[in-house]
Amino acid sequence: MPGPLHDIRVLDLSRVLAGPYAAMTLGDLGADVIKVEQPGEGDETRGWGPPWAGGESAYYLSVNRNKRGITLNLKSAGGRRVLLDLVRRSDVLIENFRHGTLDRLGLDDTTLWAANPGLIHAAITGFGTTGPYAAYPGYDFVVQAMAGIMSITGAPDGEPMKVGVAIVDVTAGLFAVSGILAALHARRATGRGQRVDVSLLESALAWLANVGGNYLVSGEEPRRYGNAHPNIVPYQLFHARDRPLALAVANQGQWRRFCALAGRPELTDDPRFATNADRLAHRDELVAEVERLVAARTADEWLRLLNDNGIPAGPINTVPQAFADPQVQALGVVHRLPHPTAGEVRVVGPPFHLSETPAAPRSAPPLLGEHTDSVLRDLLGLDAAAIAALRDEGAV
Repeated sequence: MPGPLHDIRVLDLSRVLAGPYAAMTLGDLGADVIKVEQPGEGDETRGWGPPWAGGESAYYLSVNRNKRGITLNLKSAGGRRVLLDLVRRSDVLIENFRHGTLDRLGLDDTTLWAANPGLIHAAITGFGTTGPYAAYPGYDFVVQAMAGIMSITGAPDGEPMKVGVAIVDVTAGLFAVSGILAALHARRATGRGQRVDVSLLESALAWLANVGGNYLVSGEEPRRYGNAHPNIVPYQLFHARDRPLALAVANQGQWRRFCALAGRPELTDDPRFATNADRLAHRDELVAEVERLVAARTADEWLRLLNDNGIPAGPINTVPQAFADPQVQALGVVHRLPHPTAGEVRVVGPPFHLSETPAAPRSAPPLLGEHTDSVLRDLLGLDAAAIAALRDEGAV
């Protein structure tokens, strides 16, 4: 079955992570995604190795499947002309240039919509399109620092810490997908495209979620809790007899069951620990008590007991252990795709499953310019002489 977006074409002018992740997600859903890169250079993540597979960096391979790859020099008249021809035949354009870059290239929204009034233009920037930082370059690490993420991540007595993956980029890409899908839905009624603006800074502030909400309600500055939760206790890493585990006791029923399993049912009647608010107020005393209780059994014993009794708990896996986990194996998370230089690459598939129009990895990330000739020929109708002329001009 074709994916739900099989009739949608996306021009992916983005690079690095947020934009490519958004375009890849649309490709997983069946869209025809054409990745547009600078001739001879391409997406800078192609060089962000090791590790490598067939000359391509693992970083690049992780976010560029389900795309056809072409090269276009947008600084040349021929490159801009080809891009506008592609815009006329596309539904979505994704880019993450600094704000104003497309305008300076003569590819502003007025020009894009003159070519295709139904185009959805998704622009991902570091800091938005207005305000004193609008022209600043935005990278995930910098935005994690500026949005307060690092101030609440890490050990309470340690230095501010970034999240281990570029989570701002990834979530900005997902927010862009949401906006694009909404704009495509609106186009069905209006026939018109629109601009979808997503910034890394706003994305990071949006997923502060309860931590941001806590501050806005209380006015108190959030602090680092390490592996603990600012609103729930006990909800953190605890050390079993042989190794640590993650324990998340999130409601009264789970708390009562945990106390019974630990052989301390009387703790539920202790006024210090009776409600979640009480447990928060006496966090240090309760955590010390739970540490003693958890240390009495091995991690495997606890994990079996806790999960069998509806109390969320899990092992502290390494990345290899996570991929080898039997549940991950049962879900078929890792897919193998044929690749022209690596022979085969393994990728993590989409985390959503549609029963009637499935999403799936279908093709490996393209080599730089791998599909330039076929796209120009099959989509734009250019013959060999016209394509050669574009090459001579430095346009592709």
